[in-house]
Amino acid sequence: MIQTLFETPSAYRLTATEMADPVPRVEAVLFDFSNTIFQMIDLETWLRRIGTATGRLALLHEQGAVAEISRQLRTAFRLPAVAALQEGRDLSPERHRDAMRGWWGHVDFLRGVEEAAYRELTAPDAWLPYPDTAPTLRSLRARGLRIGIVSDFAWDLRTHLAQHALDDLIDACVISYEQGREKPDPQLFLKACADLGVDPRATLMVGDNPVRDGGATACGLRTYILPAENRTGDRGLADVLRLVT
Repeated sequence: MIQTLFETPSAYRLTATEMADPVPRVEAVLFDFSNTIFQMIDLETWLRRIGTATGRLALLHEQGAVAEISRQLRTAFRLPAVAALQEGRDLSPERHRDAMRGWWGHVDFLRGVEEAAYRELTAPDAWLPYPDTAPTLRSLRARGLRIGIVSDFAWDLRTHLAQHALDDLIDACVISYEQGREKPDPQLFLKACADLGVDPRATLMVGDNPVRDGGATACGLRTYILPAENRTGDRGLADVLRLVT
């Protein structure tokens, strides 16, 4: 039974007492991974790694080469067939690999070396933490909060955490390819809370996508959405510390 005419759909129900009580204090924080606490290496660095691995490095020395590759990537990504491949790509490694191959096959520099490009995409050091990631995670841990990751990702992102010695700060990882679900499916957020042993209403979700990460609100979590900016510096994660005091 709904309580109000314009009630927001949710994946949980509260008792009358719980609805009247204050919202519980935050005991755990969940983070999105990509573009929230980690970012991929910049395009030129990635292309140079591919060029070194495939003998195509000299092609990048031509004037305007990187800009042209960037243009082809953007153009190809908008093709209907390529866009269709991106739907559900993080549900399995196979779907993600097919989505990337279908995209990169339209780019002159990447055509024929898609496997090498994929290896450079998934290499442990191909993803870097933002400057404020480690300090924020350590501050949360020092305050006794549990920390988890809920991410749409097609391979084991724990390799990137370990590469930067941040794996010990994460208590649980819920990754789409392991669950066969993508955000905003409520089961991903609920599983993370269950793995951490915390009430969803005492949990904060931090991400950069209002649709996918904001879906946590349907499970009773509070949500903090970072600006969707292609930043090379910190993402403002330190603000999270003010939300958990």
